[in-house]
Amino acid sequence: MVNPRAWIAEAIATFGLVFFGPLSVILAVVVYGDGALSTEAIIMISLGHGGAIALMVYAFGHVSGAHINPAVTIPMMITKKIGVKDGIGYILFQIMGAIVATVSLKIFFPDLGEKVFWGAHGGPSELLNNSMMSGLAIEMILTFFLVTVIFMTAVHKKAPKSVYGAVIGGMVFLLHLIGVPLTGASMNPARSFSPALVSGDAGLWEVQWLYWVGPIVGGIIAGVIMNYLYVNKAEKEA
Repeated sequence: MVNPRAWIAEAIATFGLVFFGPLSVILAVVVYGDGALSTEAIIMISLGHGGAIALMVYAFGHVSGAHINPAVTIPMMITKKIGVKDGIGYILFQIMGAIVATVSLKIFFPDLGEKVFWGAHGGPSELLNNSMMSGLAIEMILTFFLVTVIFMTAVHKKAPKSVYGAVIGGMVFLLHLIGVPLTGASMNPARSFSPALVSGDAGLWEVQWLYWVGPIVGGIIAGVIMNYLYVNKAEKEA
C-alpha cells in the first residue's frame, strides 16, 4: 500500500535540507569570502546542514520516517523497512523537492549563488589529490556512519525516540565538519544532483557518479549490517 502523504513529506523535508544547507554555503561566501574554506565557514556550513536535518527529522519523522535521502531509502527498501513502491515514490519526491529548492536559490541568489553553483559538490579536493577513488571511499565511509546512526536510533525498537532527530542531525554536523574539505560531504545523491542539474556545469556532471555510487553503496552496507546484527534481534524480542 502506497502512501502519497509520506511522499509529499519527503519532498518538503528534502526541500528544507537543499534550501537551508546550500544557503549556508552561499552565505559563508558572503561572510568569509570565496577563497579557501575557513574554519568559520566550515562550521557555518556544518550547522546549516545538521540543523536542517535535525529539524526536518523531528517534523516529518512520524509521517514518512524523514529519509530525506535516496541513500537512506534504498537500504530501507533492501531491509524491507519500506515497500518498493513507496521507496520509489520517496526517491522521486526527494529529487523533486531538491530541484525545487535549488531553483528557488537560483531565483533568490542568482549572482551570489553562482559563485558556488548553488551549493554543488565539485569532486574530491586537493587534500585527496583530487583522487576520485579516494573521494569514493570517503563518501562511502561518511554515508556508512550516517545510515548506521539512522538505523540504530530511528529504526531500532529499543532506541530512545525522543533524541533521534538530534543524534542524526548531530552526526550530519560532524560528518560535514570533516567531509566538507574533502569531498563536500554529500552523503545524499538528491542533494548533489539538483545543483548540478540547475547549474548545467559540465564539470559537475563529470563527478556526479561519485555522489551516487559512494553514498548508495555505503548506505546499503550500513543498513544491511545494522539490520542483521541489531535491528532484527530487537524486533524479535519486542
